[in-house]
Amino acid sequence: MPIAIKMPALSPTMEEGTLAKWLVKEGDTVSAGDIMAEIETDKATMEFEAVDEGTIAQILIAEGTEGVKVGEVIAMLAEEGEDPASIDTKAAVDAEPAETPKPVPSSAPAPSPDGPAATPSARKLAAEKGVDLASITGTGPDGKITKGDVEDAPAGSAPASTPATTPTPSPSPAPASSPAPSASGDRVVASPLAKRIAEQKGLDLTVINGSGPNGRIVKADVENAEPGQAAAAPAQAMDAPKTPARTPAESEFGAPYEAEKLNNVRKVIARRLTEAKQTIPHIYLTVDVRLDALLKLRGELNASLEADGVKLSVNDLLIKALARALQRVPACNVSFQGDELHRYSRQDISVAVAAPSGLITPIIVDAGRKGLAQISTEMKELAGKARDGKLQPHEYQGGTASLSNLGMFGVKQFDAVINPPQAMILAVGAGEHRPYVVDGALQVATVMSATGSFDHRAIDGADGAQLMQAFQQLCENPMGLVV
Repeated sequence: MPIAIKMPALSPTMEEGTLAKWLVKEGDTVSAGDIMAEIETDKATMEFEAVDEGTIAQILIAEGTEGVKVGEVIAMLAEEGEDPASIDTKAAVDAEPAETPKPVPSSAPAPSPDGPAATPSARKLAAEKGVDLASITGTGPDGKITKGDVEDAPAGSAPASTPATTPTPSPSPAPASSPAPSASGDRVVASPLAKRIAEQKGLDLTVINGSGPNGRIVKADVENAEPGQAAAAPAQAMDAPKTPARTPAESEFGAPYEAEKLNNVRKVIARRLTEAKQTIPHIYLTVDVRLDALLKLRGELNASLEADGVKLSVNDLLIKALARALQRVPACNVSFQGDELHRYSRQDISVAVAAPSGLITPIIVDAGRKGLAQISTEMKELAGKARDGKLQPHEYQGGTASLSNLGMFGVKQFDAVINPPQAMILAVGAGEHRPYVVDGALQVATVMSATGSFDHRAIDGADGAQLMQAFQQLCENPMGLVV
């Protein structure tokens, strides 16, 4: 019988999405693990993998369609031996439940009169292998058991016996930010393609967090994991499709304009920054920083690193200076979380980068412990990926403090908006020649204005002032950045 392919929930908060692009067409044959489409959520554009195999009988939702509800049927898949042309798509769609409940982590799918919910190909394979479907946790939509789940199960698997009268305690709700589990018992839940790639790369699937349905490990998770390490977050591409501009029109004031629909990245920026200005009491502290010593050190370091192909920017040194300042004043490396204050032991610096889809903040993780050459290399790679729309979610989600630098545009000084849930952001302007008192005498020096925006619920003015003073001292005596 045909298989309904539904709009997946690609994040815990996703209720609807945009079907950005189909990567298959009607008549194409797909296998479990094949990438079928790109789906734009409220945060990124993510790849959607097939969880079963068959032939695409009909595509019901055209690419570019917005507001597709989670659980809505987007295509029909004909199973092996089934004629795609003979499928009554309307009847198959009408037979699907009108509303698809969201799966709850750690809970088993509800039993049906025919046993556990499973695809026909999964049932067939289970019969061949002698596997009891009741012993398998499904990773498909609504906890449905797929062919890949059966392939992962050992032959002759049987469910553990449980007294019928024993009440089952309700599982404690997991925090929304917790990743879905990628294993059931000792069995790792991963797509066949992800398993093949993991085997080729020598990766341990048990330490990788899955970003697929119900925590299933997919191709992108494995590709972005390092040998022996777990993927820090769901790894999916964030390339946002461009929306064509509408026809020119005139505003109510008579000026001609073109209306361009907001992409999802711009919508998120608008929502989060509006939330920040409405709910976060900002306090702004500005210091002037003499840069002559820092610029001299940069020149010397670049001369010594030239053979390694590394060229430090001023921004690289400022990232390190902010991280070191947070080490000296840990009271500012915090975030306000309702009735809790979260204090971070690591300095993860989010750096504002202008991308075609909108402002994005890739993160230099643990910047306080990294050397300047490593920060420079990582920053160039992340900035390039940001401009190309190729950043992975774990590369821009998180961070404990932010740095925004508009000095390259000649901006002298500005006040940046805090990026929640962070509690501070440092805005730096251009280094310019100004009259400056040096050793009691008036001289001309290269001076930069830096303004810290602080969440006054979490950071007191005195603590913010100490951070700005530490940043100023590290820039003016920059040897503290290399030791």
